[in-house]
Amino acid sequence: MKIVVIGGTGLIGSKVVRNLSARGHEAVPASPNTGVNTISGEGLDAALAGAQVVVDLANSPSFEDAAVLEFFRTSGGNLLKAEVNAGVGHHVALTIVGAERVPDSGYMRAKIAQEELIEAAGQPYTIVRSTQFFEFLRATADAATDGDTVRVPTADLQPIAAEDVAAAVTDVAMADPVNGIIEIAGPERIKFPDLIRAVLTADNDPRTVVGDQHARYFGTELTDASITAGTDAHLGATTFAAWLAVNRK
Repeated sequence: MKIVVIGGTGLIGSKVVRNLSARGHEAVPASPNTGVNTISGEGLDAALAGAQVVVDLANSPSFEDAAVLEFFRTSGGNLLKAEVNAGVGHHVALTIVGAERVPDSGYMRAKIAQEELIEAAGQPYTIVRSTQFFEFLRATADAATDGDTVRVPTADLQPIAAEDVAAAVTDVAMADPVNGIIEIAGPERIKFPDLIRAVLTADNDPRTVVGDQHARYFGTELTDASITAGTDAHLGATTFAAWLAVNRK
């Protein structure tokens, strides 16, 4: 089966391509690096020719509210149109758990716009909503740093390893479309400050972590329920401690 992975050279995409190839599929990594651009449309029709499944893992280069919304609308619209022309039978997209619960975030609003575009397109689809990745915790700490202090929300997170995300997306790409949403998450709920503090401690980073219920994440305040998964979520196998043990700087 030919499966085109948009964003197939990125963190999740490269792992999905590897997984699909190992299972005997023709996995095509498609990104600007490989001559495929979902914004301009360059290379899109050629890449999708003969594809049965498309996995959309593209992400905006800018997180500014208007820019990220324009990216997902343009990229998603061009991709879905090209899929119809190519006769693709399953559109898989990776979005974010709880995006609809934090409308103050421009990035989350853009992800909901992406989902709405998919649902309205008439293509068979599966939306995979994931929680935060362990791999982004260091960048999150840096973004929340002021001087020697890292100020983050006090809310629960339920982060997941990138390998577990890729495994779930791989399984979905090989399955029939559900024409709905599947949630994936890590196996544990952990307080935001505890996660950041543990990563910094493992890195021998002397910054001080402060929990602040009014601190913002992607432009919005969080509660324990904002971006944690529901009871029906598929849970990854990798615990935070296990991930950190092999991902120290």
